[in-house]
Order: sequence, then C-alpha cells, then structure tokens
Amino acid sequence: MQLKQLLKQYFGYSEFKKGQIEIIKSLLANNSTLGILPTGTGKSLCYQLTGKIIRKPVLIISPLLSLMNDQVEQLKYSGEKKVVALTSELSYNEKDFILNNIASYSFIYVSPEMLKNDKVALQLSKIDIGLLVVDEAHCISQWGPDFRPDYLRIKNFRKLLHCPLTLALTATATSEVAHDIQVNLFDSSETSHVIRYSVDRPNIFLAVHESPSSTEKNMYLIELISQLNGPGLIYFSSKKQADRISEMIRIKTNLRAASYHADLSVMNRYTIQHQFMENQLDIVCATSAFGMGINKQDVRYVIHYHLPSDLSSYVQEIGRAGRDGKRSIAVLLYSKTDIGLQQQLSIDSLPDDFDIDNFNTASELDDPSSTDRVLQYYFDQNIKTDKIKAIFSKRRKEKLEKLNVLLRYITNDGCRRKYLLKYFRESVIPEHNEKCCQLRGEELKLNEFKFEKKKYKEDSLVNYKVILESFFKT
Repeated sequence: MQLKQLLKQYFGYSEFKKGQIEIIKSLLANNSTLGILPTGTGKSLCYQLTGKIIRKPVLIISPLLSLMNDQVEQLKYSGEKKVVALTSELSYNEKDFILNNIASYSFIYVSPEMLKNDKVALQLSKIDIGLLVVDEAHCISQWGPDFRPDYLRIKNFRKLLHCPLTLALTATATSEVAHDIQVNLFDSSETSHVIRYSVDRPNIFLAVHESPSSTEKNMYLIELISQLNGPGLIYFSSKKQADRISEMIRIKTNLRAASYHADLSVMNRYTIQHQFMENQLDIVCATSAFGMGINKQDVRYVIHYHLPSDLSSYVQEIGRAGRDGKRSIAVLLYSKTDIGLQQQLSIDSLPDDFDIDNFNTASELDDPSSTDRVLQYYFDQNIKTDKIKAIFSKRRKEKLEKLNVLLRYITNDGCRRKYLLKYFRESVIPEHNEKCCQLRGEELKLNEFKFEKKKYKEDSLVNYKVILESFFKT
C-alpha cells in the first residue's frame, strides 16, 4: 500500500508535511536517521507511522513528562490503545504492571533518566524493539541549567538493545550540534542518514523591541497583546515573573491569561494546556518547556519577555507560532538588564573549578542539583578532574559566544531573517521584504497583525477536566 494511503488510513491526513516522507522512507530502508525538521512540521508522525508499518514496538526517549503525556494522549485519541509512558508520576504497582507486560505495547515513552533503573533497562532489553526514537536530540549537545547528562548514556543503552534502527529528532541543529548528536548516539562503524530542512518559517514576521526599563517593557507588552488578540504565548526565564505578568494581563486587559511552569501541579499544568488548546485561554505565560509537542495550529504570536538561552532555542520556540501556515509574529522584548539574568541561568550555572573540586570528595546526595547530575556523569566515566575542568571551561566559552550571537541578532542593522539563516549555514537566503522582519529602528506596524479572536464553548471546560481525570487514571 502507498505511504499516502497509510497516512490517510491511520491519521486522516491527505498529504505529508515537508521532510516526513523522506524520513519514513529512510527508516523503512533500515537506515538509522537524524531528522532535523522545523518546529510545527509533525516530527512525531515520522515514528508513529513507521511503527504502524513495521508492526514492532517503538521506544521513544523523551525529555519532558508533559511532552510524553501529550503524545500518549494524542495517540490514544487517534485510536492507538497500546501506548504507555513510563514516568515518575506512576505508582510502584503501575510501573510494575507496565514492565511485566511491556511486550504488549506498540509505543513506549520513557525519560532518559528512567533508563538508569536496572529493572526498566532489563525488561526493555528483552523485547524486539523495531525502532528507537531519541526525541529533542539536541539535548545531547545542549549545555546549561536544562542539560540532561543522561542523554549521553543513550549510546550504551542502544548497545544493550543490540543497536536497533534509530531515529534522532530535533527542530534546530547547527552542523556542530548535528555532529555531537551523531558522535554521542552512534558508533563510528555505523552509517546514519541526515535529513535536514530549512529552519525558516516565512509566515512568521520577526521583530525586536528594545526597552530602557522593565516599566516600559510592561507597558509595551500590554499595548502589544491588546492589539494582537491571540492565541499567543509569552516566554519567560523566571517562573515568578511568569506568574506576575499573567496576573498583570488579567488586571489590565480583558484577555484570559494563565502562567505555566514546573512549580504547578501536574493537573493544573494539563488543565491550562487544554484550556489553551480549546481557546479558553488567550495567552499562556510560560517557561520554555510549554509548547513542546503541543499540536496547536493557530498560535498567532510568540513573545519573549526575557532573552532565550541562544539563537537555536529562540528559533525552536518561535516555531510554535503559525503551524497552520497563516501569518504570525514573533517579538523579542529586550532590555540590557536581561543579559545578566541569562548569563546567570546558562553560563554561570555550569560547574566551575570550585564545584568540581568539592564534588570530587563529596558523598552521594539525596537530592542532586542539575550541576551535581552533570558532574556525576563525568566522574562515573572515570575522567580526571583536570580534564573535567577543561571541558567545562570550553563549554562556558561556547555558551558565552552563543549569547553574543543572540545579542548580535538583536542589535543587527540588517535583515534579521538573513542573519538567522546564515547562522544555520543555509544555502538559500530569501530577499528581504515587508513581510519578512522589522529592521532595527523601524516602527512595528501592529495594525497588520490584528488577528481574529478565537471563539470557544462556555461549557467545555468542565468536560475537559473530566477527560483529564480519566486520562490520569488510565
């Protein structure tokens, strides 16, 4: 049967999005593959359809609980019943039941940290994995407060599984990051195919607003969202600031806003997520995790209240706007005081020589920090202290340079899209036009982006709470 027929049969779509069919064909030819597709192009369908075709279990390593649960819910909604997520939210009995019946599932989601559990690794090694998927594969190379050292253990875990067919997926990757992914995932004797599509999303207008103070930034934000309507996302580096600004929006406008971050309960996060999906919220003020894997097509704008960690993260996050192909806008609000915050979050969070020396003699911690987890990985590899210091010194310089690249994007006098695409070394650079980006010094004409406000059903909120409660019980 033709792939398009299978796409229609299993998922109801008539056409593939760019890159999907190339990745699926590569996998069906038994080629391990690195797929680099822009945000919003349906990367998850690549392994979901492949799994339906090969009729063997698909194991997906994913970094976020919210992302895993969202993918599980979407698969269940599409009619796939044999899907499960092995997460820390499960009780001991629930985990035990799943592990004892692991061979009966078609799609198995697991966090990289869960693979350290001996029983999980043993049970997974007993089944014939048809496809191993490493989602958000840039985490192998991404350093900072959100770095996941357990991504570096996946290579050894693949060997435990006898190196099954593997798909690594990410939305953005420079050539250096792509190289890191391949080196830290595949053996040198393996050949992996790289399928890369442009990061450019021409329907997203790029803009920057420089603010002399936080007061002016807040005033401009209110003016901006009052004219844009929505749905929209506002990203923050601070959970407290996300709470404060969402409250300010509710007070100063008639827009329905909520904050979303890790300090909220699981049920509250999912309620907010589904309220946003059903247009019961106009705006979500969130940390960067929100939006990963959420299939909302009509987000009209993405605003960054704080600086993102680097240009790759920025491109990935603004890609959550305009998945339906319609005109959307990304606005980065910039104040010079934001630079210190981002340095503290990303660069200064890397362990320094003092941290490394102290960790070398420290006893095992009950509640390790992100720094402790990173260092634990290197000491587990029996790497000498001096070499560990050299590794983090180099990474600190790399993080500083990435922040400088982002700042040059902000202060660039030329076309922002051209700057962005050159950073990713793309060969085709489109000519600048009025629908491309706001040049530095130009006034942002908001009347061109007065999007229609989405309607919603007044009674659907209660129904979604019932659905969510049912989902968490299954």
